Amino acid sequence: MAMVLDPEAGRIIVGGAGEGSALPEALLLRLANRHGLIAGATGTGKTVTLQTLAESLSLAGVPVFLSDVKGDLAGLARPGSDQGKLHGAFQARAARIGVDLDYQAFPVTFWDVWGAEGHPVRTTPAEMGPLLLSRLLGLTAVQEGVMTIAFRLADEQGLPLLDLKDLQAMLVWVGQNARDLSLRYGNVGTSSVGAIQRALLVLEGEGGDRLFGEPALDLADLLRQDDQGRGVINILAADRLMSAPRLYATFLLWLLSELFEQLPEVGDPDRPRLAFFFDEAHLLFDDAPKALVDKIEQVARLIRSKGVSIWFVSQSPADIPEDVLGQLGNRVQHGLRAFTAKDQAALRAAAQNYRPNPDFDIAEAIQTVGTGEAVTSFLQAKGEPGIAQRTLIRPPFSQLGPITEDERATIVAASPLGATYATTLDRHSAHEMLAQRTAEAAAPADEDLFRMPAPSPAPTASRGRPYQAPEAPEKPAPRGRSDSIAQAFGKSLARQLGTRTGQALIRGVLGSLTGRRRR
Repeated sequence: MAMVLDPEAGRIIVGGAGEGSALPEALLLRLANRHGLIAGATGTGKTVTLQTLAESLSLAGVPVFLSDVKGDLAGLARPGSDQGKLHGAFQARAARIGVDLDYQAFPVTFWDVWGAEGHPVRTTPAEMGPLLLSRLLGLTAVQEGVMTIAFRLADEQGLPLLDLKDLQAMLVWVGQNARDLSLRYGNVGTSSVGAIQRALLVLEGEGGDRLFGEPALDLADLLRQDDQGRGVINILAADRLMSAPRLYATFLLWLLSELFEQLPEVGDPDRPRLAFFFDEAHLLFDDAPKALVDKIEQVARLIRSKGVSIWFVSQSPADIPEDVLGQLGNRVQHGLRAFTAKDQAALRAAAQNYRPNPDFDIAEAIQTVGTGEAVTSFLQAKGEPGIAQRTLIRPPFSQLGPITEDERATIVAASPLGATYATTLDRHSAHEMLAQRTAEAAAPADEDLFRMPAPSPAPTASRGRPYQAPEAPEKPAPRGRSDSIAQAFGKSLARQLGTRTGQALIRGVLGSLTGRRRR
């Protein structure tokens, strides 16, 4: 029996021994950063294939990031068992493939946007940027332009955007000074500002405010190995996140963009620095504008030189735009069902993505492969696509299915990253800075109010002399230059303090009266 990892050949055994296939079917580590595709209908074995690949890459020392959409992949943290109902079938499959069935647990770090099922994973509005935020909020082109102006002003005024309340305060500033800003930046409609604020409220209601804050995720924490040299498998709890699919897709796209921007060029390494699995990949492209799809295609094409291997996981190759699909050199196609004319067209299109095998019809094979079997094609030594093979996927070494809440809590508590991400930071940023400017702008008006003299009796004219009004008091000299936009913003807020609208606005900008952050 052979080991799954073949260090001398620089490859991992994915499977083999399917009908008409050669032995074994392997992924070359130095070509893994040419990306990959795992496709197939529900229930055909995509999740098990993802789990098997994550295990093998970890054994090769490659850190992995994946999203656990159904909660099943948490089993990577526990060893498989010979007591399970599938043990006999797995043992027979491993023997047919010619690999050892070595049950073991893998080093796992759990992450969760809400912080309930793993370490909180956060970013800041400044890091995400106006383009992805606009995508997340579903803004129109005009509203995206206003969002871009808000970010530009934050940069120019030195106002850090670290959480949602910073961004909300910044948008209030933009709305209050829309007339002045329009002269410099183009039309800034208060209706657009209001629409963005409403979208932020919806996002906050969905729990998206938990995504924004500090400490932000440090990418180095995704690139770790354990003391045995195995790559750490980072699992994002995504079962709840999937209820907000736009948030899910935008977060993963942001993470991919951050990897692209921050990691240095490494050329063609002997193995990837990180393997990134994008499950439910169709959500990334649903209703995406062409400019965004072009950006994703560019990232997929160039990020391989940073040593990152991207794997898109979806039900059909048709879910992936053609330009992006062309970047995916390693492919695992589980069964597709062709019940309608559209399904049959998708099946034929999927078959055309493979190098023909004279031993079987690829379209027929895709339709008839059983659970745990797939049509595969991996890049060969010279980078050319391999001939399509019918492949039995290697059984997983870790537990198949979820773990208990207590097991998860124990793993999270033992993680060395707990101290880093457990406590939320609330630094002095745009929200507090704008509040301070508001108070400073309102202070002179308050001083003048307290210095006003008591009212005197109405003056009367002296006999023989007409009444002369007293001279107006001399106005104080202006303080420095004319009002800046920030001062104008503060004064416009101060003028509204006596109205109900003004009071609500101040609460929105300055937070609760206790000064504590809203949860």
